[in-house]
Amino acid sequence: MVLVHVTGMSGTGKSTVLAELARRGHRVVDTDVGGWIEEGPGPDGAGRERRWNEERLSATLAEHARSGTALFVAGTVWNQGRFRRRFHHVVLLSAPLATILRRVAHRHDNPYGRTVADRRRIAADTARVEPLLRANATAEIDTRAPVAEVVAALLSLTGLATTPPARPPADHRPEHPRCGPGLPSLGGE
Repeated sequence: MVLVHVTGMSGTGKSTVLAELARRGHRVVDTDVGGWIEEGPGPDGAGRERRWNEERLSATLAEHARSGTALFVAGTVWNQGRFRRRFHHVVLLSAPLATILRRVAHRHDNPYGRTVADRRRIAADTARVEPLLRANATAEIDTRAPVAEVVAALLSLTGLATTPPARPPADHRPEHPRCGPGLPSLGGE
């Protein structure tokens, strides 16, 4: 059983990679949808920040530990470090800022990034947060490559076969609507 946290800034391809993993029969949780995120005080106690619902994620990881299969959890929130030791791998997905901004301006499944204000925040967050993510990651994958290559690199890093399982686990159910067929490319340069 392998637990993998897939992290990265908005627009790096986390949801697309999880969709491809799910299409191949792997178990995935995209914490951006489905009630995994809650608003609460930030790490300094001031302001409101997005964070994982710690009770729900803890229960999911504990339950999954008994399954004997791999689980890929994607998301980037301020309290993710509290779960660092529970994951076997923390993989940072990255791309140059220009690529990220182009992707978020044109994606159809998520409105975040379409406004100038959103893109300014993404640029500022990338400068401030991505170095912290990189420092805590066990590996980094540049997502300018086609999605199939990114997924193959992720599976290789985790020691899993790059071919899909014979069939999905009986209880397999993608945790969000974007976990259908993967897109052919992440929209890299």
